[in-house]
Amino acid sequence: MWSSTSKVSEEEQTESSSFSTTLFNFSSGNPRIEETRGLMHVFPHESPPSLPIERKPLACVVGVPNHMTYADFCQFCGSFIQHMLEMRIVRMDNMEDRYSVLIRFDEQNSTDAFYTHYNGRRFSSLEVEVCRVVFTIDVQYTGSIEHAQPSNATSTEQPTCPVCLERLDQDTSGILTTICNHSFHCSCISKWADSSCPVCRYCQQQAEKSICFVCQTTENLWICVICGFVGCGRYKGGHAIIHWKETQHCYSLEVETKRVWDYVGDNYVHRLIQSKTDGKLVELNSHCMHADSGCGSCGGDNAMREAILNSKVEAIVSEYNELLATQLENQKLYFESLLQQVEQETEGKISVAVQKAVSLKQQKIQSKIDRCNKEKKFLDELNDNLLKNEEIWKAKILEIEEREKKALKLTDDKITGLEKKLSNLMICLEGGNTVEQLPLSNDTNGGTVSDISKGSSST
Repeated sequence: MWSSTSKVSEEEQTESSSFSTTLFNFSSGNPRIEETRGLMHVFPHESPPSLPIERKPLACVVGVPNHMTYADFCQFCGSFIQHMLEMRIVRMDNMEDRYSVLIRFDEQNSTDAFYTHYNGRRFSSLEVEVCRVVFTIDVQYTGSIEHAQPSNATSTEQPTCPVCLERLDQDTSGILTTICNHSFHCSCISKWADSSCPVCRYCQQQAEKSICFVCQTTENLWICVICGFVGCGRYKGGHAIIHWKETQHCYSLEVETKRVWDYVGDNYVHRLIQSKTDGKLVELNSHCMHADSGCGSCGGDNAMREAILNSKVEAIVSEYNELLATQLENQKLYFESLLQQVEQETEGKISVAVQKAVSLKQQKIQSKIDRCNKEKKFLDELNDNLLKNEEIWKAKILEIEEREKKALKLTDDKITGLEKKLSNLMICLEGGNTVEQLPLSNDTNGGTVSDISKGSSST
């Protein structure tokens, strides 16, 4: 599909050299099966972005995050997916956690609209990564390993989509080629939610390199098949063996060769290994130790060989069941000890929290008691002062009452005296009026009258 751009004529080379370009080295394919390397000529990044004059309907989205699956990218480019003839996933050098997408459009206007709409736009509103689109001038393939798939341009029969089994025709539907060089219809791969390839299960998001949990080394690593502890081998720090001695987890997997080692039996106990040619699981063949001495038992009849094979299978099954039961029991004891340890830690934390809560509650209660005691003391002092004031006021009231009684008595005495004087005065006045009314007698002596008047006046 990209073979038309893999070979560049002298005229095109002269044309591309007339303006400045940027070169990117890229690769694609499953490293265990095939790996294709190439060179990409793109227009340099300009600020502000502008449309190059000698551009082609070929663009590249650089630096797509690995967590975006093929379906996510197709959904991201959904409005332009019908104008894309072909998409190819490649891996740029020095970008291990990202991949790039080569896109060939049906016409130049679609390419320009895609560049204008998506260049500098975020892949998601929750992410900070932005989409970087560059115009691509040419794509050249520099080489591949011997197991590389043949080019589709030299193939006499048009390939088919592994999902729908329909022919891959650019005129009817867009084609997406994954990073492992498997091609699909864009509509078919957009329904695949996984980041792995539907054919070979190769994942574009590679796992991080394992390190020893203790010394952080990356060489000669062994992983415990029971709890997942990663430690270095005996020729490094020996932390895998130390883990076996501490936990009695006797089976460990070598990360590099995927072989299982039994520390108790001090030998390999695996039955299957991973082939370095195609990455599939194959049986580890055991050669006859007496083949050089002319052993005749290995060439017996089919019935005998079948019986021996069945007995071996039964022995392997029984051994595996016993091994599985033993390891499950050990794993149960191990996790029960961990659970007991966690329970003890939890109980300790709970007791400490309860003690803290009780002490805090006691402090609050004591503070309330102290405050109440202060208030009680204040009220007692106030009560004593009020009682003293009451006694003082009682004495003052008694003194005032006695003073009022004395004043009242004096007033009564004065009133009594004044009443007596008033009665005497009234008597005098009445006597005076009586005297004036008496008739004067001619025979009365003047001296007698004067004596009477003197006597009355003296009284």
